[in-house]
Amino acid sequence: MARVVSAVMLSARVSCAAADQTVQPIPALPPISVGAGLQTSIYDCDKSCIYSPSTVSAGDSSVQGIAVDSIRLYISGSVTDTLKLTFNTDYTGSGSGPGDNKVEVMDAIGRFEYNNHFNIWAGRFLPPSDRATFYGPYYANDWAPYADGVAGFYPDVAQGRDNGLAYWGDLGMLKVQVGVFDGETVNSAVADKSKLVYAGRLTMDFWDKETGYYLNGTYYGDKDLLAIGVAAQSQDSKTTASVDALMEKKLPNLGVITTEAEYNRDNRLTSASSSDGWYGLAAYVFPVVVGIGKFQILGKYSQKTLDTLPLHDRLKTTEVNLNYIIKSFSARVGFYYLNRKDQNLGTSPNEFGLKLQLQI
Repeated sequence: MARVVSAVMLSARVSCAAADQTVQPIPALPPISVGAGLQTSIYDCDKSCIYSPSTVSAGDSSVQGIAVDSIRLYISGSVTDTLKLTFNTDYTGSGSGPGDNKVEVMDAIGRFEYNNHFNIWAGRFLPPSDRATFYGPYYANDWAPYADGVAGFYPDVAQGRDNGLAYWGDLGMLKVQVGVFDGETVNSAVADKSKLVYAGRLTMDFWDKETGYYLNGTYYGDKDLLAIGVAAQSQDSKTTASVDALMEKKLPNLGVITTEAEYNRDNRLTSASSSDGWYGLAAYVFPVVVGIGKFQILGKYSQKTLDTLPLHDRLKTTEVNLNYIIKSFSARVGFYYLNRKDQNLGTSPNEFGLKLQLQI
């Protein structure tokens, strides 16, 4: 009995001591969002491949293949109401080039976002440039946005990105984006890459406003847009500049029409020879829902002139899409056709493909 009484008293004493201690709550982690994206394709190249990750072997007239074009992992979160972090990676695809079958850091951004007017980004991200660079392959309207060598013709270190610091703000109708970036990492034609890259872009929205830093190639009718942008980058007196425009209008019960155009002039910043080029794009989303989505038709034509000696070289690229839009950029599938005419080489290869995109 004495032993039992002693044990009860000891237990009570321990319980009272524990009750006197304040239990500290586990601090809550900041909210984090995680997402992923996938683009995969089946393709057939006649004579040579224009956009797909393959080559026609010597002695053959065509090549067919199935490719995992890209897999992306998206991570972002807020440390405070104004301090935020973004970290995105990209698997560079299943082609045969030396840069394929690798995972690389695409975005690593420390974001100070005070309000619509004042925001500072630092790290690796897209420098101010043309709209096509800003929307990238996952938010482009067409499946081969960079096949023509006009869209997105700016130097970069990874997927259009570079390491740097930038200010951006939405000032009413005007969006301002300016920054300075590390020329050592830029895939440019400038010999002295110790020089910094200076970049800037102005975008004017005449109808609905596009908020945030990045832009889209289409909104599939969620916005009525009339936007005009100018952009330029400079390193060691070499420059690239562009003018782009996007118009998108949802017609009552008649679908969505989209037109996009750009002119780009490169003064030996991105390539050893200067060049200029332009493209025009038109697309139409049918209003009728078929199954779980809507059909879209799209056409794009471009010309690019390379100031190579002794002759100028002109490339003419045509793209045609028939797309099935299931859930905007989260789920879509489409057929594309590409043709490129090279004036100097006298070649005109064709490429057909079927592409699938999923994002969560």
